[in-house]
Amino acid sequence: MSQPADPPFSPSLDGPPLPHDAFDWSGGPTEEVLWVMHCSEGPVPRMAARAMQEVLGKEVRPWQMRWVEDFQGLPRRVREAAVPVLGCRPEDLTLTGTTSSGLAVVAQGYPWRPGDEVVVPLGEFPSNALPWLVLEERGVRLREVPLWPGHTAGSGAWGSTAPTVDAEPEERLLEALGPSTRVLSVSWVRFQDGLELDLPRLADGCRKRGVDLVVDGIQAAGTRPLSLRGVAAFATGCHKGLLAPQGVGLLWTDPALRSRLTPPGGWLSVEDATNFERPSTDFDRGWSEGGDALELGVPNLVGCAAVEASLRLIGDAGVGAISRHVAHLQQLFLGDLHEIPLWRREARRLEELRRAGRLGSILSLHHEGRGPTSLETLMHQGFGRGIYSSVREGYLRIAFHGWHRSEDVERLLRWLADV
Repeated sequence: MSQPADPPFSPSLDGPPLPHDAFDWSGGPTEEVLWVMHCSEGPVPRMAARAMQEVLGKEVRPWQMRWVEDFQGLPRRVREAAVPVLGCRPEDLTLTGTTSSGLAVVAQGYPWRPGDEVVVPLGEFPSNALPWLVLEERGVRLREVPLWPGHTAGSGAWGSTAPTVDAEPEERLLEALGPSTRVLSVSWVRFQDGLELDLPRLADGCRKRGVDLVVDGIQAAGTRPLSLRGVAAFATGCHKGLLAPQGVGLLWTDPALRSRLTPPGGWLSVEDATNFERPSTDFDRGWSEGGDALELGVPNLVGCAAVEASLRLIGDAGVGAISRHVAHLQQLFLGDLHEIPLWRREARRLEELRRAGRLGSILSLHHEGRGPTSLETLMHQGFGRGIYSSVREGYLRIAFHGWHRSEDVERLLRWLADV
């Protein structure tokens, strides 16, 4: 994996890569809010909120909206701002509404044949299951693959064992690919257990087997450096680690895959679409060669303003610096969590995964047989202290980002020790 076990970065010396005061933390019951659930929804920075207000003011007075600078310029600037964050070319990006809509564009436009198959890991978030499952009507099968011994999902999710450092999820997925498999679609970082998959290893294995690798990246985008080498498509919403409002997403497609996809037919997806000196009803024109060929129409311009600002904030800080900062905070947290008897075994399991480069920004503490009520109670006790975590399918999720500080780690540990 690309992430070193103990990166040479100390937040106590260098400070958080994202300014803590770039966000509004007011509203806690006794002190400022401690938000460790960007894995559910990220906070929107103040500068992004101001950018939205500026564009919304123009929507209220549409005669102030500028055709080139705003209508055309905002989507273009979002693509440009995404370049250092995702490590891609702007022309390969499609503006979407969500992770689901990006994956649906790929699923619906793919050149399927009856009998084809899509393989996904067991326990994917619905965003990376339902767009493929709906293809059953076209004769395309969806097949789920368990990633470690005792891995369960669905109605049996709470009975699943937690992933350990001995798990070999990439090997299990690649071994599952067969002659009818056309697509392997995975979450880069899994939403419930926080396990990070090795994308370069999967990409290499898919290339050797003639399979397209599609990635749901929403739980890692903005907090992990990304290599798109060998990936066919990468989709993410912008409302989690990318720190933007809900309703705007990004889809990256490799040009080789994009040339094989049937565009959904948006009015801006053809050549010369915004040249009104040419009749709009002149349909004798080709599709755009870039990612805009896969767009359904005008994107959410108010949302785009926020996305641009948030992407620039992350890009200026550097995703690598954010990733190292998160890993350091995780190391501090797990080191002291080991001193709390109730969590000692989980601290050991997660530290082993961290050292192996198997964790994104989510630390998922398994319930270890205590059941759903125990974690829900713990989470709500945290809410009473102004600490906002989340629970999903048997795990208490604590997600660090670039603005968190060492004192935030101490506050989390006091909460878990007290209750």
